[in-house]
Amino acid sequence: MLKLEIRPQPSSFWSYASPLLALLITVAIGVGLFIALGKDPVKGLEVFFWEPIKSPYALGELLVKATPLLIIALGLAVCFRSNIWNIGAEGQYVMGALAAGGVALLADKTTGPWIIPAVLAAGVLGGMAWAGLTALLRDRFNANEILVSLMLVYVADMVLNYMVFGPWKDPNGYNFPQTKTFEAVTQIPRLMAGSRVNIGIVLALLGVAGLWLYLYRTYAGFAQEVSGQAPAAARYAGFSSRRALWVALLISGGAAGLAGALEVAGPIGQLTPYVPAGYGFAAIIVAFVGRLHPVGVVFSSLLMSMFYIGGELAQSRLGLPKSLTGVFQGLLLFNLLACDTLIAYRIKAFKSRAAALATSALKGAH
Repeated sequence: MLKLEIRPQPSSFWSYASPLLALLITVAIGVGLFIALGKDPVKGLEVFFWEPIKSPYALGELLVKATPLLIIALGLAVCFRSNIWNIGAEGQYVMGALAAGGVALLADKTTGPWIIPAVLAAGVLGGMAWAGLTALLRDRFNANEILVSLMLVYVADMVLNYMVFGPWKDPNGYNFPQTKTFEAVTQIPRLMAGSRVNIGIVLALLGVAGLWLYLYRTYAGFAQEVSGQAPAAARYAGFSSRRALWVALLISGGAAGLAGALEVAGPIGQLTPYVPAGYGFAAIIVAFVGRLHPVGVVFSSLLMSMFYIGGELAQSRLGLPKSLTGVFQGLLLFNLLACDTLIAYRIKAFKSRAAALATSALKGAH
């Protein structure tokens, strides 16, 4: 029989190299999927890994997709490093988009550029408020943050649908469930002409630098991580696990809300029922593939945005189902978890008690 045995000293090399190995295994399985579906695997890999980077415009679209994933994953990295399992970033993203959209709808032809910081601030506050509900229920009633944050995703979706089907519905929108298109003054500034890349990517990279400094160069960041990973040691050192809970969830919710604000006031330009794009769930994979490290998350967000763009291209050019994007995302996470298991454990064969007794009896008979 086989069992998993803890390794005395896990490999430090494979601790960092396992995401690359997981990607290679995912690609290998993807080739098999393309063949099983009767498609040319070379063309399949081309739409996933070459088309998104083959031109300056394609690179711009890659950054547009990567921006919300990167921002949300940075916030989730704080939670997960603090041993707080926020699975509801999608709901916080939606509520941030709603709050930002509400401010954007206040703009008219006379509104000045000050509206843009107000839109972004509203998004951050909306996401923080939604994450704060999870923190409150965990803090006061010891509710499981996984279940609470996940269920609040569906509540957020219902609130969004209520607003775009009801009070905020565009009266001139031919009965479509959407708000009016936001005024041009609320549009997030773009970095260059001819590209949809906006200042969101700058804010995301500033977030990378800020999170790195917070986690690795500040006393507060050290206390945050210790409070989550070793509560007993944290209490002995005088760190507050309650504070760590609130800080982690508020940072995570604020980041998700900011991503929602950047999306609705950027590429989307209005509120619709299709604002939820799965970024909050995909960012969980991004955070873990990036090893919960701010720099690692940058590369994993680019990879995940390739999967999004590749899935759309595979649907239009190869006639493959849109769900292929989710398949690749799931395969990547599954393979990463499998690799990480084998880093921490080794497979060892052993004889069951019954087999050992049978072997002993046979030896005694001889």
